Amino acid sequence: MSQVIYVTGGAQGIGKGIARYLLERGHSVVIVDVDEEAGAECVDELGEIGPLHFLPVDVRDERAVKHSLGQTVDLFGRLDGVINNAAQADPFMDEIESVDLAEWQRVIDINLTGPFLVSKHAVPHLRQNRGAIVNIASTRALQSEPDTEAYAASKGGIVALTHALAISLGPAVRVNAISPGWIDVRQWQKRSARQPTEALSARDHQQHPAGHVGRPDDVAAMAAYLLSQEAGFVIGQNFVIDGGMTRKMIYAD
Repeated sequence: MSQVIYVTGGAQGIGKGIARYLLERGHSVVIVDVDEEAGAECVDELGEIGPLHFLPVDVRDERAVKHSLGQTVDLFGRLDGVINNAAQADPFMDEIESVDLAEWQRVIDINLTGPFLVSKHAVPHLRQNRGAIVNIASTRALQSEPDTEAYAASKGGIVALTHALAISLGPAVRVNAISPGWIDVRQWQKRSARQPTEALSARDHQQHPAGHVGRPDDVAAMAAYLLSQEAGFVIGQNFVIDGGMTRKMIYAD
């Protein structure tokens, strides 16, 4: 059945990949993003596939979030699903002794408070259609590199927020999360931000038990499933999509 899906951070990267995947399967999509250049370009590139609308929104702004969800229902008459994907992309910060509190708070506000605000204001619409929320977390909720405290904390919070919401909202609204690993999104950025890039190496691919670095469609396929009625018995879960990397024992050379 055709659905109306609201995707935050949908103009670039994984969010753009999810938007395209859903459009190709007959759904209507509203993408929200702070980057208006990327949003306009995304509509230009993907708008011929199916019904697609862009709204400029900062997910930290509660009034803007609430208004955009109302606009979505005004445009399409309903809301069936939300993908909370918007996030601060770069996980690295200064060493913990030098981290500025404002930068820590910025990451938490975008990556964790944003999904809370979107969920808060989407729920009244989703309840009418027994809809679903899919939160995009990260394998960095489960493992870390140095100097990534804010990002890891925010994504760990997303996993916890997911099961808390699932228990609060079920069965009227299902809530699940996806934790992607390394997903190659270099060609999914807006044109002005794309840089000449070297091909990924054989080692890049081979370090994954799946044999390759991830692609946006790897995440999008799971998101589409979790939004569908076929996933009606799946609630409060976090699905790790990382080509097996978090299951792989790694020793120093």
